[in-house]
Amino acid sequence: MSVTAPKGFRAAGAAAGLKPSGRPDVALVVNDGPSDAAAGVFTTNRVQAAPVQWTRQALADGRLRAVVLNSGGANACTGPDGFADTHHTAEHVAKALGIGAGDVAVCSTGLIGVRLPMDLLLNGVTRAVPHLSAEGGPAAAEAIRTTDTVSKQAVRTSADGSVTVGGMGKGAAMLAPSLATMLVVVTTDAVADVATLGRAVSEAARLTFQRIDSDGCLSTNDTVLLLASGASGVTLPEEELTALVTEVCMDLGRQMIGDAEGATKDIAITVTGAATEDDALEVGRAIARNNLLKCALYGKDANWGRVLAAIGTTSAAFEPDELDVAMNGVWVCRAGAPGESRDLVDLSGREIAIIADLHAGGAEATIWTNDLTDGYVYENSAYST
Repeated sequence: MSVTAPKGFRAAGAAAGLKPSGRPDVALVVNDGPSDAAAGVFTTNRVQAAPVQWTRQALADGRLRAVVLNSGGANACTGPDGFADTHHTAEHVAKALGIGAGDVAVCSTGLIGVRLPMDLLLNGVTRAVPHLSAEGGPAAAEAIRTTDTVSKQAVRTSADGSVTVGGMGKGAAMLAPSLATMLVVVTTDAVADVATLGRAVSEAARLTFQRIDSDGCLSTNDTVLLLASGASGVTLPEEELTALVTEVCMDLGRQMIGDAEGATKDIAITVTGAATEDDALEVGRAIARNNLLKCALYGKDANWGRVLAAIGTTSAAFEPDELDVAMNGVWVCRAGAPGESRDLVDLSGREIAIIADLHAGGAEATIWTNDLTDGYVYENSAYST
């Protein structure tokens, strides 16, 4: 039940008419408490949508009672009128729920540069409120899809069963750090203060959403929120809570890569032997963003030379004649030169594992990406989303 799996949460989804398809496009998530502690992380794009600006302000006191999300329009690059629309949306939700507008986060996704039809959006909120329930998580997850082909949900429970963490997200394109293009709401019934939640969501995002990179594009609307109801009455050690949140975020991130626009391959790029973790991440992202390599993998071509070419564009510490590369367990490059035959590499399956060993230290990191296909080009050229 994703965001409603933890105690103390209700959710709903509704069709407001924002999408021409008539599919659900407005979601509500409500925290019934007893706690309303919350934290979040947001896009680092300097062009930020009105909902991001609003929600940053709403989170300033570390409290949220509700999140309203819409697909069918990003409300980004819409000027002062767009921010007023976000404010109006929060006020409408607040009035319907009997809470303050400052306790309502607003998230939007869809086409940039177009104002939302407020009459449709607000009517959608009004229709969603009566359907709020502890079983409403899947309906909310469905309502935030854009080009996602499936909804994305995840749940984890502590070892003793006392605390649950649930989450829903959307993301299928413009997936790149930082964050990766997405709207994500994670909930827990643990008792936790704002500082703990802030550290937990920041660390989880660092290890998950910051390490998926589909197309190198950074959105204006990225938002990841973590809400705690405290309804379990249990306070977990911070490390355990952070681990649960990270597992949920990793699950959602993998689902996003698996559903990336046009993707036929899920590619794990592990950089080992790096001098620092930052070096490993830089190299991993350079490989993940190499369109020539991504096209080759779509064509089932183990073109390891493109891996080395990508590594060479970075500032990481390495010696070119010490680089090793493996594809699906076959070390096709040894010491910067041909290794085992590339004909031994089986790229027929969905998952591909690439290892790049820099032989420069003991740090490592894994970046997830996908192949580049004609499906991606079609998705982003045939129509607006």
